[in-house]
Amino acid sequence: MIKQDHLLTLLDYSSEEILELIDLSKQLKEEKKSGIKHRHLEGKNVVLLFEKDSTRTRCAFEVAASDLGMNAVYIGSSGSQMGKKESIKDTARVLGRMFDGIEYRGYSQSTVECLAKYSGVPVWSGLTNEFHPTQMLADFLTVLEHKGHLKGIKMAYFGDGRYNMGNSYLVSAAKLGLDYRNVGPKELWPNEELRNKCLEIAKKTGAKLTFTEDVEEGARGCDVIATDVWVSMGESDEAWAERIKLLKPYQVNKEVMALADPHAIFIHCLPSFHNLETKIGYEVYQKFGLNGLEVTEDVFEGPQSVVFDEAENRLHTIKATMLATMKHFYKI
Repeated sequence: MIKQDHLLTLLDYSSEEILELIDLSKQLKEEKKSGIKHRHLEGKNVVLLFEKDSTRTRCAFEVAASDLGMNAVYIGSSGSQMGKKESIKDTARVLGRMFDGIEYRGYSQSTVECLAKYSGVPVWSGLTNEFHPTQMLADFLTVLEHKGHLKGIKMAYFGDGRYNMGNSYLVSAAKLGLDYRNVGPKELWPNEELRNKCLEIAKKTGAKLTFTEDVEEGARGCDVIATDVWVSMGESDEAWAERIKLLKPYQVNKEVMALADPHAIFIHCLPSFHNLETKIGYEVYQKFGLNGLEVTEDVFEGPQSVVFDEAENRLHTIKATMLATMKHFYKI
């Protein structure tokens, strides 16, 4: 049974608790598909604090809350005084008096940790610069659905390993006993402290963690190939140019997929720059002459891509997260 009040990072969860959340997600998904209602948190209220916009995270939390019988209130980046006229600590204590749970999606890990410390209610991270735990649950539910197991799965992440997705894949792989490869230039690997922490976890779970600049070494025989966007929105043209130069050799394309197992799947947390059908994608093409960045169109739209299964699973895993933590916190 999960003994957690919050979901801030999967570093806080045991391997068994992560698997239990994934199993609960499968159950809730099956119930939803079968039309079985599961309004286990009827009458409770949650607030969704978004400093960073998102399609999947917002929709998943709102629909999940509704399915569980809860009311959700969305507050965007301009909708509160948090961090401007009111400290995060004070905001936490105000919201904790009005709501039964708080979701935060934004910049600093310290913000979501402060909300958890002072609000007195369950708090869930919808993403920070450092970690993205709800995305990990969705990704590994997707892998389980397509591969039938997690332990021993060969998985490669291509790209910038220093931020939320790279960090979170490393933590999750260590906890779940994967054969995991972080593939990219050395200067973009996760920081040494986190690498060492995950290597210690791996000794207990049997995970194998590899950090390599070699595309072939990383992709060879993999069951799962993953990537993420190379540059965050709002960064300068100089940052785009530098990151593209570093990461262009690590684009997930048909050559990379050919190195993987023939039945390998491709995952991406989205949004993705794989063609010219977005404003940003077109601007990148105009400036750099690339019609795709982290993944090519033929891979993204190809038969090995399961990105929309993965996107749907945000709903089911977020629902499981809220249900499990609130049941523990409120002793339901």
